Amino acid sequence: MSAQARRRYVALTDGYLADVHHAKTAHGVLRYGRDDVVAIIDPEFAGRRLRDVVPSIDRDVPVVASMREALAFSPTSLLVGVAVSGGELPPKFRAHVLDAIDGGLEIVNGLHQFVTEDAEFVARAKTSGARLWDVRKPPDDIALFSGEAYGVPQIVTLAVGSDCAVGKMSVMLEITAAAIAAGALAEFVATGQTGIMIAGKGICVDRVISDFVSGAAERLVLGVAADTEYTFVEGQGSIIHPAFAAVTYGLMFGSAPDVLVFCHDVERKTIGDGEFDVAIPDLKMLCNLYESTLAPIKPAPCVAVALNTRNLSAAQAQAHLQQVQAHTGLPTDDVVRFGGSKLWHAVRAAGERTPKWLALRQAARG
Repeated sequence: MSAQARRRYVALTDGYLADVHHAKTAHGVLRYGRDDVVAIIDPEFAGRRLRDVVPSIDRDVPVVASMREALAFSPTSLLVGVAVSGGELPPKFRAHVLDAIDGGLEIVNGLHQFVTEDAEFVARAKTSGARLWDVRKPPDDIALFSGEAYGVPQIVTLAVGSDCAVGKMSVMLEITAAAIAAGALAEFVATGQTGIMIAGKGICVDRVISDFVSGAAERLVLGVAADTEYTFVEGQGSIIHPAFAAVTYGLMFGSAPDVLVFCHDVERKTIGDGEFDVAIPDLKMLCNLYESTLAPIKPAPCVAVALNTRNLSAAQAQAHLQQVQAHTGLPTDDVVRFGGSKLWHAVRAAGERTPKWLALRQAARG
């Protein structure tokens, strides 16, 4: 199907739908995607509606047990809706994917295991005419970082965080929406598979050869629409993550941000949610660490804190937000629950204090 056509997705989550971490691809597209999601395949929850299983996503999407049932909703595409450790296709997903291919559906896959490199999938797709799209496969022509990103006129905001999967993509999407609602010309830049599915373009930087990650980030920042005023870059990983810090550093240096928004899940105490024996340090100290790392190259201050408080009551969340704001001295909010306006105002105010903005305003005055 055409890349511009509006998709009608079936989201495949088989067993993972209620898992906020592993089903984040499906959750992200359901919450923010431009395309329709007409059904979800998850036998564990078959017969229910999405909002009954994941109350935080208030959408009336039916959950079915099989691809055969999903075909009744006239889908165009199957979304592999999970992001599992190691990035391999769960074995039980294979039959669903084959059924979708045989039905002529496009396969949209964000895992590290590429469907375009699976002989059986490729052969069956050739027969049915199904398109196979591996979202994580990067372009072949990414260049080394050149420094051209330092000269972009836009105010570039990068999401950084305490760990993986704390909501950096959602934060950037919510602040971008708030900026646009306020009349600003803003663009979200996707650096991960779910973000690309939502935005329709981007580069999965975690599949780029390490020497070229900064070049990929630079390419994304240079590629925003010419009239964009504010660029919001989806962050990845964490500067203190033993496995994924390399991607974080590449984004930090390559996107050449003017300001940072720090993201944290209030329930997360250790990196990888217990996977690594690395405690998440004091948030103010961690914000300072991001700033000091960038300071010798291109300084960028942390200007706001975005917290993920999904499992707290509204009263508990507000109390926690106030506590962190007092401790860090930075505007703090949960943008998914309470909207991105507060943090957008913080970004805008900080952006208007940067040398870049002041120089642009002076040039505009002649």
